[in-house]
Amino acid sequence: MTDNASKTPAANGQGQAMWGGRFSAKPAELMQAINVSIGFDKRLWAQDLAGSRAHARMLISQGVIASSDGEEILEGLARIEDELSTGTFPFRDEYEDIHMNIEARLRELIGPTAGRLHTARSRNDQVAVDFRLWVRDAADRSAAQLVELQKALLAQAETYADALMPGFTHLQPAQPVTFGHHLMAYVEMFGRDAGRFRDARARMNECPLGAAALAGSPFPIDRHQTAASLGFDRPTANSLDSVSSRDFALEALSAASITATHLSRLAEEIVLWTTPMFGFIKLTDAFTTGSSIMPQKKNPDAAELIRAKVGRILGSLTTLTVVMKGLPLAYSKDMQEDKVPTFEAFDALELSLLAMAGMIADLIPNTDKMAAAAGAGFSTATDLADWLVRELNMPFRDAHHVTGSAVKAAETKGVDLAELSLAEFQAIEPRITDGVYAVLTPAASAASRMSYGGTAPAQVRAQIARWKETLA
Repeated sequence: MTDNASKTPAANGQGQAMWGGRFSAKPAELMQAINVSIGFDKRLWAQDLAGSRAHARMLISQGVIASSDGEEILEGLARIEDELSTGTFPFRDEYEDIHMNIEARLRELIGPTAGRLHTARSRNDQVAVDFRLWVRDAADRSAAQLVELQKALLAQAETYADALMPGFTHLQPAQPVTFGHHLMAYVEMFGRDAGRFRDARARMNECPLGAAALAGSPFPIDRHQTAASLGFDRPTANSLDSVSSRDFALEALSAASITATHLSRLAEEIVLWTTPMFGFIKLTDAFTTGSSIMPQKKNPDAAELIRAKVGRILGSLTTLTVVMKGLPLAYSKDMQEDKVPTFEAFDALELSLLAMAGMIADLIPNTDKMAAAAGAGFSTATDLADWLVRELNMPFRDAHHVTGSAVKAAETKGVDLAELSLAEFQAIEPRITDGVYAVLTPAASAASRMSYGGTAPAQVRAQIARWKETLA
């Protein structure tokens, strides 16, 4: 996947080397082994054919090649597409990459006319457009899969908008929230993730085809035509940048890494919630596995594997960043190493997104267990402090101190705050009245959080409605 110099010769099916005119000897076997990329870049065949068709039609319309030759090329490409679609295409390592495999097969099918297709282009701009098309499709798929995951979360959040659970900081009970509110936090995260993919797509949607090897073409090509026919907004504006940049892939991998981090956080919570110590949710047999020795085990392996995928995806971003970090303009063969990590990252991300959406739809909350835990750890202490501020006009820092004393008294006695007597409260602060008990239940605490974006069920439902409209 590179320019036409300093590469190993590849036969064109007629006994001639496609780019090896100056070479008189065959490459060493090791050179062939390290140079060949068809084993992985064959995944670009649909994009390569699309780019070739757009290029051929442009050459015809610009009079660069005869219409008869162009039509013969297009017919040959259609036959090749049938072979690739049905799995009968003869991939051969001797042709290095997907571009030369297709070109060699085209020559076998239609003869020397096939050689006219490469007029006014190089493998440098050819692979740049193929890879950009593939990454664009991957970004579109990821954004769409994120929407499906959001819909699964929304469905559960709507059902359990009132279901109490403990909210945590430092994984310690903090304040009561609702299960719906907790799930909606991930709807927000995944919404930003989808936005990052859409932003990346908008920036990558420029067509490098026509930049040729690095300097452009002397032929009267129409780059705006090929850009439009391939669904790009415009052609790239600098031929050097066109063939030497892979920041579109880096940006997509960055978005994928952030998405994988969010998936990993949710997966970790699913792992915790399914333990008997938490017991907040159950997963069916569809998303769990057993143990070969312990018959009682039901393991959340899907969540654990999703949790681990961030390592593979982040590793792919690091790999491509290191590949690109010291390359001078324009093309270097190092850039052949851009595809494997990108393919692997998006394969892992797609599987993770689909599995997570399935798990979210599959999970069954234990609302009684969550509600019982919602009041643990003196989770209504902040509500007591807020009551002291509202009802006694106490400065919050003073209210914080009084509440801390009440927590200490309850802890010493081995009871919850709501189980302290009024006399015990008044021993700490004489102005406290029995009205304080109205705010010391988890349900009252959650219902009181009516600020925009708060955990009050009414606010949760408002956010659910907003997102349902957004995603409709």
